[in-house]
This record gives sequence, structure tokens and C-alpha cells, in this order.
Amino acid sequence: MLRRRGFFSSATNIIIALNILFFLVAYPMLLITKGSIVDYIAIKPENILNGDYLWTFVTSMFMHGGVFHLFANMFTLFFIGNLVERIIGKKRYVWFYLISGLAASIFFILFSRIFVSDFSAYAVGASGSIFAIAGLLMILTPNLPVFLMFIPIPIKLKYAVPILLIGLWLISITGAIGIGNTAHLGGLIAGLFYGAYLKSKYPNKVMILNRYFK
Repeated sequence: MLRRRGFFSSATNIIIALNILFFLVAYPMLLITKGSIVDYIAIKPENILNGDYLWTFVTSMFMHGGVFHLFANMFTLFFIGNLVERIIGKKRYVWFYLISGLAASIFFILFSRIFVSDFSAYAVGASGSIFAIAGLLMILTPNLPVFLMFIPIPIKLKYAVPILLIGLWLISITGAIGIGNTAHLGGLIAGLFYGAYLKSKYPNKVMILNRYFK
């Protein structure tokens, strides 16, 4: 008899639960303290370059700027994260998720002066890791059809990810909205590199996988 898998048998779902739990605990505290504890949670280039609040490399990955930010990221993570987890395995997936999130934060710090012009800008969210997952899928399953918000037709992943990345960048510029575009780009680059590594190491498996998406 086949055993039914529970929700928390998936590492992706556990990560989603941790994000939600952390948000439910930290967000009210931020409101109560009027943001005075943000340095303890969000990644801030100025802090990191001064050697302060280094734990925010981790906490910033599990915090979000609001309910919509949390929902959009977790909704996306649920679908593409679970897919990648099944493709590369749970243990490898967890390490990939964490390391790519770290890479996204480092990228944000290194390029904050160029693209943000402010070392005091904050960043939170799982978007860096999510873009890394998308980047990996761009290499392993480029023709996977996905839906982008407000676009009612499926788009191949190899086109959807660049459209989303450029779209977010334009929104942040024209609307003066604080979006961690450099973190997104850093995560995407990390995912592309890891995807290229897996494709070169397991070419036959990748070829078989792509037979489902033409």
C-alpha cells in the first residue's frame, strides 16, 4: 500500500511554513517598535560592511515586507520549489536554497552603491532564492510553461524569468519602489551556474526531463 505523503514531507513546504511563522512573529514586533528593530532582521549593506548584524544574512531570507510580498513569494515557491526539490533531491535542494539566498544577499551588498546608491537600503525576502530556483529551471527545463501575474497565457520559462526580472526593475525605477533587484539578479546568476553544472554532470537525465516540455 502506498503511503500518503504529508505536507511537511516536503522541504519546500517546511521552508514556506518557516517564512510564514517568522513573518507572523517579526512583523508585529516591527510595527510595535516602529521599525527600530529592523537592523536585527533585514540585510543592510552598511551594517554588513561594518561587521555588524551578520546573522541578517539568514533572518532577511525569512522575512518579508508585507502580506502581499509574503504571499507572492510563497505562492511561487510552492510550485517551482517543489518541482526543483523533486528533480534534484531534498538535501541538495535545501543547500541550494540557502546558499543561493546567501549569494543573492552578497550580490545586493556589493552592488548596492552602484544600483541603489545607498548603503543604508534594507532588503528582505525569499526572492533571491526563488530567482535562483527559476534560473536553475531555465537551464534544466527552459520550455516549462508558467504563468506570470496579470498575464493570462502560459509562457516558456526561458522567456518568463527575464520578463519578470526586467518588469520588476522597471516598476522599481518608475514607481520609486524599493525592490531588491540586485538580489534577484544575484540569485538568478547563482541558479544559472548551478543549473549549468547539473546539466553538464547529468546530460542524459536532463534530456529525459526535457522530453516532457517541448
